[in-house]
Amino acid sequence: MRLVAEARDAVRIPDAKVALSTASVYPESTATAFEIAARLGYDGVEVMVWTDPVSQDIEALRRLSDYHRIPVLAVHAPCLLITQRVWSTDPWTKLQRARAAAEKLGASTVVVHPPFRWQRQYARDFVDGVWRMANETDVRFAVENMYPWRYRDREMLAYAPDWDVTKEDYRHFTIDLSHASTARTDTLGMIDRMGDRLGHVHLADGRGSAKDEHLVPGRGDQPCAEVLEGLASSGFDGHVVIEVNTRRAMSSAEREADLAEALAFTRRHLSAASTIEAPRR
Repeated sequence: MRLVAEARDAVRIPDAKVALSTASVYPESTATAFEIAARLGYDGVEVMVWTDPVSQDIEALRRLSDYHRIPVLAVHAPCLLITQRVWSTDPWTKLQRARAAAEKLGASTVVVHPPFRWQRQYARDFVDGVWRMANETDVRFAVENMYPWRYRDREMLAYAPDWDVTKEDYRHFTIDLSHASTARTDTLGMIDRMGDRLGHVHLADGRGSAKDEHLVPGRGDQPCAEVLEGLASSGFDGHVVIEVNTRRAMSSAEREADLAEALAFTRRHLSAASTIEAPRR
């Protein structure tokens, strides 16, 4: 019995919580994401604010969180092309509403993309504006790395100031491994450049496709395991969010199996770096 206790004590529980992005259940609903996250044992959810009306309704989200006993750990502001009219057409209003949602729901982080290049005034003010907003709240504004848009042999820089957010001075970053794969950049190098400003992780795999694959971790060539083990070793206390594409799942059961696999992979590698060999007798 003593050996069992010693072995148990030798495992340090990682500080990082593992959350499910509500985008991971698409085309199913935000409400379904809460249900799946609770059933599979995720630590919380990240709400992707998009065209699903429930994702835009703070009171509806609060009720889902209370009913399933699953906290909202992060709010992803509506920055996608398909959400240009969600929560206003003004990008600063979107960020203000995302911050208010995070504060009311008890979430610690707002995830935001850099502006599209055609949002010229927003792009010019973005770095300073995010700093101003970050100074007004305890909520982290974690700016997410993106990627060049590619078509055949042509490349278009769609984001400003840059898709590589480490080229600018932000208080907090989100690293998205699928985006790093699509950008064909060195993921570990980008994490090194982020340093202690890395506050949030979107975990997904990729194979360098221009399509931003968001594969289940372990199914591509990104260093997902190495990243997780590095986070655990460094005492990372942010959130690791499973943000994968399950649109090709043939059934709800297959989708849930993918999300269970992603959670098991993440927990296994977060714990691996924290485990030491139990004393021999």
